[in-house]
Amino acid sequence: MAVTLLFSACRTNKFNTTKVMNKDFSQFRTYGWLEPIDSLSKDYFSNDIARENIMIAANTEIEKLGLTYSKENPDILFRYIAIVNNKSRLIWSNPGWGGGWGMGPWGWGGGWGWGMGWGGGWSQPVGREGYRYAHIIVEAVDRQADAVVWQARGSREVRNPERAINRLPEIVHGIFKQYPARR
Repeated sequence: MAVTLLFSACRTNKFNTTKVMNKDFSQFRTYGWLEPIDSLSKDYFSNDIARENIMIAANTEIEKLGLTYSKENPDILFRYIAIVNNKSRLIWSNPGWGGGWGMGPWGWGGGWGWGMGWGGGWSQPVGREGYRYAHIIVEAVDRQADAVVWQARGSREVRNPERAINRLPEIVHGIFKQYPARR
């Protein structure tokens, strides 16, 4: 069970946001959509199911913020970009033994061997592991100023494309929790 908790903790959603400081977001009452930005990432999220999951979840979250959809004359426009990066990380050796200091039957001392103590052996890189990391980025554009006023990103390691698509509403929900509070 501890191993499961450790691995699930490593694959949590991460959220980051930025906004124009001192922008009064309460002035926005209606919203619309710009076309999604082509990410050149032609896998995982470049299909109808992923796009539909993102749009349904985003519209639900935006309406919870008190904004109303307007096709004709929206105050603020949203767009998103979906990116999946190929990354790699080092795999480190863990020999389980090494030098250190500890309490033994003859008092304190140092040396090599097995057992309890503090200090440590060594660990060295033994290879690389490839993995994929997905990002959904949502931007809000002030239609009058024609400028981005808010941007948020939800990111997560992806191991299974189908699960990643099914988790999109969870990511979108977390992104819109970052939206500036309306005064």
